[in-house]
Amino acid sequence: MEQRLLGRTGRLVSVVGLGTWQLGADWGAVSEADASAVLEASVEAGVNFFDTADVYGDGRSEQIIGRFLRKHPELDVTVATKMGRRVDQLPEHYTLKNFREWTDRSRRNLQQDTLDLVQLHCPPTSVYSNTDVYDALDTLVSEGTIRNYGVSVERTDEALEAIKRGNTSTIQIILNAFRLKPLDEVLPAAREAGVGIIARVPLASGLLSGKYTTETTFAENDHRNYNRSGAAFDVGETFSGVNFATGVTAAREFSELVPDGVTTSQAALAWVIAQDGVTSVIPGARSAAQARANAEAGGLEDVGTGLAAGVRDIYDRYFRAAIHPRW
Repeated sequence: MEQRLLGRTGRLVSVVGLGTWQLGADWGAVSEADASAVLEASVEAGVNFFDTADVYGDGRSEQIIGRFLRKHPELDVTVATKMGRRVDQLPEHYTLKNFREWTDRSRRNLQQDTLDLVQLHCPPTSVYSNTDVYDALDTLVSEGTIRNYGVSVERTDEALEAIKRGNTSTIQIILNAFRLKPLDEVLPAAREAGVGIIARVPLASGLLSGKYTTETTFAENDHRNYNRSGAAFDVGETFSGVNFATGVTAAREFSELVPDGVTTSQAALAWVIAQDGVTSVIPGARSAAQARANAEAGGLEDVGTGLAAGVRDIYDRYFRAAIHPRW
């Protein structure tokens, strides 16, 4: 699988990574055996980049990854985790003292002395422009607790603010065929600054699999059931913030663009990979088969490029007015 430089970290990572929210919580039940099978299938398919967070299952996702990598010391896998969502979302909580506590917990969970990449996990907007926050993160690097840091964002203005900071290695942002706004400013700014782009929610919480209908239901403990209106956390994390019924219609049209021999999910991932400036896309997987199918998209960049006009047309007709109006 193609590998790309992960921003200012100096590390090469696979263009298809693995998002591991589902290994912790909020996507229905996933047993540890199934979770380990997902990790195993991913690395066998060429994936060497895992993304997790301390809040996924209150650390369960990190712990599963830590145990897996402990069993496989021969693997060279970059693990990115995130911190900050286990407390009330107040700017004053983003302090060096708390950062030390949070990263120490993640180090224990992941069984790592030094964390490869730590990202602020969609904190309050004012945090991104707070110099003291970046100074605290720099301190963690100098102390050897973390090697690199980045941010996960909900909004493009937050990404642009973080990119200005000289030691920000990566930006994690929602980017998929139904969420094009980052293409305008964020990706060009990141390319110019040498900052990596980690594309999350690449399948719009499964909408872009092309398998859903308006009658599709989800488990009670699945955020696609309880967070459609943003009741639990930012609505953008569920179906990329688009109306579910509209998304189903748009996904049906997207599926019609996909060439024979390629699944709708793979085409959607390939489209993200083809965007100039994207380092890695991090779909989740609840089974080994899903993980292998996702990884195959890493060799389909030409398919993604060929979808450009159709994706733009669908976006303009269904989503732009609500999400990304022209000025």
